[in-house]
Amino acid sequence: MAAGDFTTMADLRTSLIRKALRYAIFAADTTADAVADPFDTAGILQVLPAGYVPVGYTTTDGVTFSGDLSMNDVESGQSASPTRSDVETDIQTAQWVPQETNAAALALYENLPLSGADALPAIGTEAWTWTRPLVPPTLYRRLVFIAEDLNKETGKPLYIVRHFPSALRSGREDEQWTRTAEISRGVTYQAYVDETVQTDSITWIDGPGWRDFAPVGP
Repeated sequence: MAAGDFTTMADLRTSLIRKALRYAIFAADTTADAVADPFDTAGILQVLPAGYVPVGYTTTDGVTFSGDLSMNDVESGQSASPTRSDVETDIQTAQWVPQETNAAALALYENLPLSGADALPAIGTEAWTWTRPLVPPTLYRRLVFIAEDLNKETGKPLYIVRHFPSALRSGREDEQWTRTAEISRGVTYQAYVDETVQTDSITWIDGPGWRDFAPVGP
C-alpha cells in the first residue's frame, strides 16, 4: 500500500457526530403560516409562527423519519441488471408516540382540528368530548420537528429543524389502557407537497454551535 493512502483519515471529525439530546414536535392547522426560516441571519432559533402547539413528551423511541423509495427499472435482454432506473415514488413519513393526554396529541391521533371552534378547549376549563364521524375528514397539518445538540468543543447549541408544511395522518397505533404504562397514542404522518411552499419537506441545520464550525481566516 502506497504512502499517503490514508491522508483523508485526517478529515474524520467526531465533533460532527450529531445526536438529538433534546427534541420537540409542534403541530398546526394549515391556517397557520408555513415556516419560511426558523433562524435569523445570526443563526439564532426563532419563535414559530402563531398557531403551532407542542405535542409534549414522547416515548424514548423519539421521532422516526422513514422513506418509501421505489424505482422504475428498464430491463434489457443484453444485461442481467437494469439498464435504466428512474424514481417512481419517494414518500417521507414521521412516526412518534406521544405520552401526554393533551389537546395536540389527541387532535393528531383522533383527527380533530387544532384550532377554531371545533378544537378541544383548554385543559380543565370544561369536559373534553368528541365523536367519530361516519366519514372522517381529510385534515392536513403543518408539522415542525426540532432536535437540539451541542457543539462539544464550544458547548453552544445547534439545531436540526425539519418542517412538513403539509402532512396527513397515515397510520396510528393501538391505544392501550393498562396500570403498568402510560396511555399513549402513536401516530404516523405522511408529508405531502404544499402548493405554496412547493415541497413536502424542508430541513435546516444552524445555531450558534453550528456557526462555530466556520473556518477561521488565515
